[in-house]
Amino acid sequence: MRWEGNRESSNVEDARGSGGGGGGGFGLGGRSIGIGTIVIALVGGAIFGINPLTILGVLTGGGSPVQVQNEGPAKAPPADDKMAKFVSTVLADTEDVWKAQFTEGGATYREPKLVLFRGAVGTACGTGQSAMGPFYCPGDQKVYIDLNFYETLKTRMGAPGDFAQAYVIAHEVGHHVQNLLGITQKMDQMRSSSSKAQYNAMSVRLELQADCFAGVWAHHAQNARQILEQGDVEEAMNAAAKIGDDALQGARGGAVVPESFTHGSSAQRQKWFSTGLKTGSVKACDTFNSRDI
Repeated sequence: MRWEGNRESSNVEDARGSGGGGGGGFGLGGRSIGIGTIVIALVGGAIFGINPLTILGVLTGGGSPVQVQNEGPAKAPPADDKMAKFVSTVLADTEDVWKAQFTEGGATYREPKLVLFRGAVGTACGTGQSAMGPFYCPGDQKVYIDLNFYETLKTRMGAPGDFAQAYVIAHEVGHHVQNLLGITQKMDQMRSSSSKAQYNAMSVRLELQADCFAGVWAHHAQNARQILEQGDVEEAMNAAAKIGDDALQGARGGAVVPESFTHGSSAQRQKWFSTGLKTGSVKACDTFNSRDI
């Protein structure tokens, strides 16, 4: 992946030297975003041809995020931290792509923050832990990642490569896009009335849409900046396969139970990332109305 020398985002916060803090169990996040049972006829805002004024203010900041206090003010990562520089560059690239997509739809993209942490971190969704993997918290509109996850992705899950790492960030930013478009909120409102099976089914569609949004990012980033090198797409597809629910269940030695899936099978995750990558179309990522996911 060609990323060195590209713009870095100023929205990266380094919390690796601060205490985790934050309250009890983790409620919402990139891996457990609140989900309800709702069929969305048109998923999200002006990008899908709906007047942005009709989306209950989510594109202009409806609702007040909860503030969580960590130790000390947010700081930027060290200039000589190559991995942090990579993350900052990928985040900047997602900013450029989604700003253009929202502008095209007559809306304004609000950039998320990305927080680097170790072990545990306080968030507006509760205490996030490294064991959860990277996640997005809608309450504070931040992506959280312990960079040690990338070593796990490479050595324990068999998904190496910088574009595989970029795909992970783009997926979590995809959850931020869902939040801005009101998708997360609408589904979360229905959460209490859903059965476990319904919850899991809608969770799969939410996650697959985030995969598709990651593909949309890659499509436009490639067109604008030619970031892809030989083998990059295969890296992302391999990563999508390794983190499919069937692959993870199989790796643990247990039975594969489709009814328990929350993120989608390997084939589904590959399919929807590929859909976004090939089309570059947000409308093509309507997993909620697709009969065949």
